[in-house]
Amino acid sequence: MPQSHGSQYKRKPTGGTKRPWRGKRAFEAGSEPTETTLGPIKQRRVGMFGGGTKIRIAVADWAVVTDKASGKSSKSKLLRVVRNPANVDYQRRGVITKGAIVETELGQARVTSRPGQHGVINAILLEKSQKN
Repeated sequence: MPQSHGSQYKRKPTGGTKRPWRGKRAFEAGSEPTETTLGPIKQRRVGMFGGGTKIRIAVADWAVVTDKASGKSSKSKLLRVVRNPANVDYQRRGVITKGAIVETELGQARVTSRPGQHGVINAILLEKSQKN
């Protein structure tokens, strides 16, 4: 059953709850989140309003990593998920979301795209900390 992303749960001025006055609408329907993990690439296509399609990455093994110092971007293999500030459980399970820190062949990088929405993993290479 689709998730509802509409807000029909209003309250009366007295504090009581109102009965829903209509059913769900198609534009309020949502879906389960696509939790991108590491492995051989798997994509899922979902329909959108207006007849378009959206590509979601379910499993990925590479990312487009940009080095801010040189301004160059290159495709790099993903090795592991180092940290995911979005959710401790995601960190444990190795789920990649926006803001996750991943280990690549070039070094650690922060994910800047939304793999479950954009269909690609873009990341920015993190600067190595200077030891004194």
